[in-house]
Amino acid sequence: MSDHPLKQRFVIDTSAVLTDEIRRGDEGLDEAANRLLDLVAEAKLGLNISCYMPPSIYDELRLMLDNRDVDDEVYSKLNTWVIKKNPARFEVMIPAEIVYEFIDEMSDRVDRGLRVSEKAVRKAEEPRAKEVEEHEYMSEVDAVISDLRDEYRKTLRQGVLDSREDFDLLILARELDAGVVTEDQGIINWAEDFGLRYLKGRDFPTLLEEYLAASDREGW
Repeated sequence: MSDHPLKQRFVIDTSAVLTDEIRRGDEGLDEAANRLLDLVAEAKLGLNISCYMPPSIYDELRLMLDNRDVDDEVYSKLNTWVIKKNPARFEVMIPAEIVYEFIDEMSDRVDRGLRVSEKAVRKAEEPRAKEVEEHEYMSEVDAVISDLRDEYRKTLRQGVLDSREDFDLLILARELDAGVVTEDQGIINWAEDFGLRYLKGRDFPTLLEEYLAASDREGW
């Protein structure tokens, strides 16, 4: 099928596999992931559509799948039909290493800011510690800090590119002139800046199904 007219390439993010949005009916993660990877296989064999993943993203996905105790069949299909390739970080038009430094600094600043906030909460609660038992005090403060952590990360990190894995995804898509498949708004924002094609992970299975159906109709 090397001469198929589509010849499209996609770079897949972890969120495209893990998102609940690709599940249909009462599907669990195993069923949804297997159905997605079956479509990837059909698209490769029938339409010469190739799906890629940087090794850093693959390792991240494997860890998440391990934590969710998915079937071995998912790993087998993932290894067979999704191509692992490192991006050519030093051959792209943008200065990749400079952006890497920005990402590291951004993550570090977020973490340092979080520690400052935690310290402020503990300091504000210190006077109340004398009025309640120690275990009650710690329980209340820890609950406040937990809420603060969630809100802080959501406010500062949502919609921001803040990991090397995300950047690998974008660089590989740029190198291959591939579409980006993700549910991560930060990656989508940068894909727009990079001039890359992209689509939400929730829409990817339907896209492949439509391509395959059109291929059958047209007799490609």
